[in-house]
Order: sequence, then structure tokens, then C-alpha cells
Amino acid sequence: MTQTLSIATWNIHKGFSQFNRRMMVHELRERLRELSADIVFLQEVQGLHLGHVERHADWPSQPQHEFLAEDVWDNHAYGRNMVYDHGHHGNAILSRFPILTTHNQDVTHLRFEKRGLLHCAVELPVLARPLHCVCVHLSLFARSRRRQMDALARRIEEVVPAHAPLLIAGDFNDWRNHADDQLAERLGLVEIFAGDGRRPSRSYPAALPLFRLDRIYQRGLEVGAARMHAGPPWSSVSDHAALSAELRLAPAVP
Repeated sequence: MTQTLSIATWNIHKGFSQFNRRMMVHELRERLRELSADIVFLQEVQGLHLGHVERHADWPSQPQHEFLAEDVWDNHAYGRNMVYDHGHHGNAILSRFPILTTHNQDVTHLRFEKRGLLHCAVELPVLARPLHCVCVHLSLFARSRRRQMDALARRIEEVVPAHAPLLIAGDFNDWRNHADDQLAERLGLVEIFAGDGRRPSRSYPAALPLFRLDRIYQRGLEVGAARMHAGPPWSSVSDHAALSAELRLAPAVP
């Protein structure tokens, strides 16, 4: 008997709407709950911001990933990437299943643009081995992205068994679709929206998506369904569309 795993990825823009017009972290939490995903990959997660605490009376007292995960995702990991005097932000993974290991790898190429890869091994009852999950937010610059994707591929080759199930999701900033050179050809990954000769789905800006920035790559799983969440009401929460998918897992062999 197979088991279904639901996942989602979303660049949450630090809990603010496009152009930072409104603080939307409470609406964001409700939208995440609507997705009802088992594992969530989040980018631009605000771990701390002293200025927002002073300016917004309803700013959560917890780090954003803990506030968003509360009462739904008992397991979560946060990778701090960009650190400044008044706080920090980075990537996060929320999971209904136990997170066995966590590693945040610094892949910064340009000093003013701090980037990291958050890698978690997740224990799923139906699988004989852990599911490896990597949350990424890559550079705005092509040369830096190439270096970061090479670092990502090298880490996977070094620490993830060749036949282990694998998910890599996040904001690739890869509108020219060069990620496949490293991830599909080198690691055997498949982008969930790009099967049967299709290209990844447009996801930015959320109000009227034009650019193919956000992705979910998988290996060793089977895609049941994939959906992009753009336009109202999603576009009022973040400038990126959310992506979600249903995946089928092969049962563990005794």
C-alpha cells in the first residue's frame, strides 16, 4: 500500500505583502494551514527583527518559523543566513514527521547577498530510509547561482545515498531554467511541474506570474498532483506564489 505525502514551498517575503505595504504574517499562517502540507519549505523567514517588534503591536513574539508551525507542525528547522544589527532571516522547513538531522550550509558568493542551503533528513514511517529535504534560496545573479547549484549538487553527492528519496524546493531565481543542468542531469532529479517536456511553472509575481523562480525537484517519489497558488487571496500575502504537490511513497521493504 502506498502512502501520500503532501508538500509545499513558499517565499514568504518576511511576512509582508508585495513592496512591504502590509504586515501579513497572521494571514500567512492561515494560508499555510489551508495547504495542509506534511512538509513545508519556506524562504525569507524572519527569525528576529527588533524594529518590527516596536512598530507592530501584533508582531509575533516567537521567531516566524515557530509562530507559523505552532500546533500543526511539531518539527521544524531554521537556517539563519542574513544577519544584521536588528535581526536575521533565512530558510525554514516545517514537518509533521520527525526531523532526524539538520544542517545549514553557507553558499554565499557575494558578501551583500547571504545565501544558505537548509538540509534536513526526515523520518517517514512508510520509508525504509530517511527522506532528504533541502530548502534553497539562490542568488539573483547567474554566476552566483551556478556556484551555489554546484555546491548543492556536491553536498547531495557526498552525504545523500544515491537511491535515497530526495526533495529540493525553494526560490531558485532561475528564470532561464539552468537548474536542470545541475539537478536533473547530474542528480537525476525531476521538477514536478516540468514533466512530459513541460517547463517549470511561472510563480512570480504572485498577482500575475511571469517568471519561473520557484521550484520543487524530486527523486525516488511519484508525483500525484501539483498546483500553483497565485492571484487573490494568495497574492495579497506574499509577492511569490506558493507551490504544493501530492507525492506517492513506495512502502518500506521489510
